[in-house]
Amino acid sequence: MKLDVIKLDGAKAGTVELGDEIFGLEPRADILHRVVRWQRNKAQAGTHKVKTRSETSYSTKKIYRQKGTGGARHGDRNAPIFRKGGVYKGPTPRSHAHDLPKKFRALGLKHALSAKAKAGELVVLDSAELAAPRTAELAKSLKSLGWKRVLIIDGAQVNENFAMAARNIEGIDVLPSMGANVYDILRRDTLVLTKAGVEALEARLK
Repeated sequence: MKLDVIKLDGAKAGTVELGDEIFGLEPRADILHRVVRWQRNKAQAGTHKVKTRSETSYSTKKIYRQKGTGGARHGDRNAPIFRKGGVYKGPTPRSHAHDLPKKFRALGLKHALSAKAKAGELVVLDSAELAAPRTAELAKSLKSLGWKRVLIIDGAQVNENFAMAARNIEGIDVLPSMGANVYDILRRDTLVLTKAGVEALEARLK
């Protein structure tokens, strides 16, 4: 698969050959769903917590005698049946993460890249470098290119000036190649890979 390479000013800078084994697969929603679910579950804090009847602050004294009241038999007011009593089988802090094989995660990344390529939402950029961290200049360039919700993936290292200029622009994410992941790729309308990013991803996924 061949794609045109462009510069930040929109000018063409040649073409690049993308491997079909990474960018030419038929995207499968089930694979993408499993990988995204694995990512989001792993990122979930899992800090939810309620008090059980042993942790609430009422007295543990029996509230009234067992027999002769005409009412139900109760112990203390910490029981779950009472208002502000302990919660029965409520959530406790835990990890929501689950295992997913490394090969399957790599396959999910290939399908995400292929999905963007098939939808025509993949752009190859010559380089993501700026001489100075000028947010206004970068925002103007992105506006002229029509990029609103975009993920830019660079090589092993992201240009510091470019990253600083991009971090104040809404809807723009910049990642190094090792940070490329299925969720971030799918959540943005446009995926932009630098030439260094393409080489790094192909080396990572082969």
